[in-house]
Amino acid sequence: MDGMDAALVRSDGEVAEAFGPLLTRPYSADQRNLLTSVLGGAGNLATASAMITEVAAKIVQELLEKTELTSSDIRVIGFHGHTVDHRPAERITCQIGNGAELARRCGVDVIGDFRSADVAAGGEGAPLAPLYHAALAEGLERPLAVLNVGGVANVTWLGEGEAGGQAILAFDTGPGNALIDDWAHLHTDQVFDTDGRLAAAGRVDEARLEALLDHEYFFRKPPKSLDRNDFSLDPLEGLSPADGAATLTAFTARAVALAVRHFPVQARRWLCCGGGRHNPQIMAALAEALGVLVEPVEAVGWRGDALEAEAFAFLALRSLAGLPLSLPMTTGVARPLSGGVLFRARA
Repeated sequence: MDGMDAALVRSDGEVAEAFGPLLTRPYSADQRNLLTSVLGGAGNLATASAMITEVAAKIVQELLEKTELTSSDIRVIGFHGHTVDHRPAERITCQIGNGAELARRCGVDVIGDFRSADVAAGGEGAPLAPLYHAALAEGLERPLAVLNVGGVANVTWLGEGEAGGQAILAFDTGPGNALIDDWAHLHTDQVFDTDGRLAAAGRVDEARLEALLDHEYFFRKPPKSLDRNDFSLDPLEGLSPADGAATLTAFTARAVALAVRHFPVQARRWLCCGGGRHNPQIMAALAEALGVLVEPVEAVGWRGDALEAEAFAFLALRSLAGLPLSLPMTTGVARPLSGGVLFRARA
């Protein structure tokens, strides 16, 4: 809930051919508070949805101005919106943001509602970036793990398949930054643990950490996914701000380490994207928990801050082409499945 990213990608939906500028616009305190109030599908969803659409329309216009492009130069906008409720076992996933209004405002066709088709077909609806990770990883040594540490953390395992194909497995590993952010916001005047400084000043409470890890999610086989609020800060009650941040940082890393048991073959390399890669305490905890070098995706030339925005541009192009957005081993859907809803700028 830090802000919104926009990026330009040239692609046919199979190969990422070229990349344009990235823009990031942080949310104001009022906007973050509004988003917090609608998590779980509660509160004033209409107002929050209108806010997300407004921010998206402005950032698209800024990106076009920055690149001296017009709406006619853009084939499609991939608009994920903001997830406020995700319960795939109940066939529920809710992303706010009005794709039709965004298309009208920008004068560009929009693909939105990326997750509903997968969830309706019995899939987890997440994660959706793995096919983009696979496209970017063409030519890299495998087995390879791409770890995204966002609010929730998810991993894409990429191996070599039969007849020159590729094997892929993806799932949410556990909390990413969300619990750490919530803890920092609760105990300090910060909305996240900047550079991991709060965690660095504390000590991990091993008993509390074990209690956090004793959760049924970690015993389930993938594919599997999480809602941002599936875990609670309650087990940390009574800890100092620093010890709580240290324990939650270790929790994120240890949950990733537990995920390794599900890999067909151990990954030779780990690449990390998402905001968590900027936190040196998370990166150090990951390296310790995994026992291997964990590098930011910039080590192979990817743009870590742009990756999520690029992924949904890429998925929008796949949707237009009728290509799959999810696979049995990425979301658990029964067969490769396309998705997304097209909102036309003009009738």
